[in-house]
Amino acid sequence: MDQSLANGARRATIERNTNETRIRVAINLDGTGVYDVRTGVGFLDHMLEQLSRHSLMDLTVVAEGDLHIDFHHTTEDSGIAIGQALNKALGDRKGIQRYGHSYLPMDEALTRVALDFSNRPFLIWKVEFTRDKIGDMDTELFREWFQAFAVAAGVTLHVENLYGENNHHIVESCYKALARAVRAAIEIDPRKRDAIPSTKGTLGGSL
Repeated sequence: MDQSLANGARRATIERNTNETRIRVAINLDGTGVYDVRTGVGFLDHMLEQLSRHSLMDLTVVAEGDLHIDFHHTTEDSGIAIGQALNKALGDRKGIQRYGHSYLPMDEALTRVALDFSNRPFLIWKVEFTRDKIGDMDTELFREWFQAFAVAAGVTLHVENLYGENNHHIVESCYKALARAVRAAIEIDPRKRDAIPSTKGTLGGSL
């Protein structure tokens, strides 16, 4: 087991370097929502700050990507790196609540997120946008981020915008709802602190 996990601190650092991006992520699951996010994509920074603040995970994300091409690689790879860091910090997932959900209103928009830290990644994405871009960011990239995050974090993730008109509100409600659901799922259950929340004794597979 990672020494930090053995000492009870759920922290992890990931460095992910490719020909397209260089990303460093540090995460503390038991933080207070302190963040330092610098991806070079302003709207993505704003969403990741919401993820940190409303989950109470301390989050550092520093990315250098091929933004001269577009924002795709930086968006997707940041989702991978954050998911990997969260997965690593959870360790064997002993004692966690495992499941989380949130209904998140933001003005006229309402989004529902439900998730399971099952180690069986899957994404259901029922979110539609009426604009191609928010600021300089392509709205199609938000699904790419959630897909990358779900796979890397080992989480079954359902995201559904129930209604909304403003595209900014819709996507921000998705990230805030994710944050609140993650916060609930990674909390330690005081009655089962030393148990993996599965009848088979491990998370992953078919149960």
